[in-house]
Amino acid sequence: QVQLVESGGGLVQAGGSLRLSCAASGSIGSTNVMGWYGQAPGKQRELVATITSGGIRSYADSVKGRFTISRDNAKNTLFLQMNSLKPEDTAVYYCWFRHMWARNEYWGQGTQVTVSS
Repeated sequence: QVQLVESGGGLVQAGGSLRLSCAASGSIGSTNVMGWYGQAPGKQRELVATITSGGIRSYADSVKGRFTISRDNAKNTLFLQMNSLKPEDTAVYYCWFRHMWARNEYWGQGTQVTVSS
C-alpha cells in the first residue's frame, strides 16, 4: 500500500510559477514510476509528466519547456516545477505512483492550480 499527499497548489497570475510536491509513504520499493496528471473542469484526466526511480522523464507536449518534474528518492518526494503558467493550465493536479513489479496504481487527493489572466 502506498499513500500520496500533494501540496503546493494555489492561485497564480499568468506567467507566474508554482511548485507542487507529493509526499509518498508506505511500501515504496526501489523501482517505480511517479507522475502528475491534470484534470481541467469538464475534461478528462490527462498525463502531464512522469519520472522513473532511475530519473527518466517524459512530458506532455503542452508543458514541454515550461514544467520540470523531479524527485528526491531519499525523501520519497515528487515535485513539479511549473513556470510560465497559462490560464489553460488551470486544473486539479494529481500525484500518481506505480511499482514496476505490480499492477496497482495509486493516486493522491489532488491539489488545485488556478491561473488567472
